[in-house]
Amino acid sequence: MNGSNTAAELIWRDFGKTIYGKFRKAVEQYRLVSEGDRIAVCISGGKDSMLLALCMRQLQKYGGVPFELEFLAMDPGYSAENRDAIMRNVQFLDIPLKMHSTKVFESAEKSGGNPCFLCSRLRRGWLYKTAKKMGCNKIALGHHFDDVIETILMGMLYGSQIQTMMPKLRSKNYEDVQVIRPLYLVRESDIIEWSERSGLSFLGCACAVTSKDSAGSKRSEIKELLCRLRETNPAVDMNIFRSVENIDLNRIVSYHNGSEYHHFLDDYDK
Repeated sequence: MNGSNTAAELIWRDFGKTIYGKFRKAVEQYRLVSEGDRIAVCISGGKDSMLLALCMRQLQKYGGVPFELEFLAMDPGYSAENRDAIMRNVQFLDIPLKMHSTKVFESAEKSGGNPCFLCSRLRRGWLYKTAKKMGCNKIALGHHFDDVIETILMGMLYGSQIQTMMPKLRSKNYEDVQVIRPLYLVRESDIIEWSERSGLSFLGCACAVTSKDSAGSKRSEIKELLCRLRETNPAVDMNIFRSVENIDLNRIVSYHNGSEYHHFLDDYDK
């Protein structure tokens, strides 16, 4: 058995319940894939997106729903070493990746503002635009369960809002293009274990700016907070996740749906 087969077969052989089963559950529960879809699987070079690519390819072969896949990567200004590492992995895994070069890192670093915010915005815009040019109606990203609950807490603690990372989302600027997150229910710890056993080496964030500041980032603070909470409440992750599925609008001071705002006092005396 060659290395690529080992990495792929691990997913449904040893992680059939914790990874592939949860991947399939998210696809079905949130109706992420439909007949006739043309889906751009976006690969950053990290463990999450590589795993996503393998799961999507398996779903295409055996899922029973005909759809097309494109494997897409943007080089925002990687070093030659990091770009070569991505290409070695996709060749090893037999993923037909289309790599496009850009100057996103350079533009973000010269912005003078928040380089991470601008980098994310430029990447997202490029992905939408490129996927649409390729005739894709959906973009698959590698966000997982831990990303979801961290986003919920970050919104509450740093953004003064209750919101979540959605399993699928329609683009406001690119008509007929949706983002889907098929790893939505997969735990990061299981992805890490798979990556360690895969025999492959994946990229972390390859940006020089982020690598300097990541230890003190807001997301790292949330990760540390969750680690402490799990010590006394092992169910804390799922409780946070369920909290955005069980919102009682009668017990919310105010909320809005787009530009339409509601306050509990609006109907209080009726």
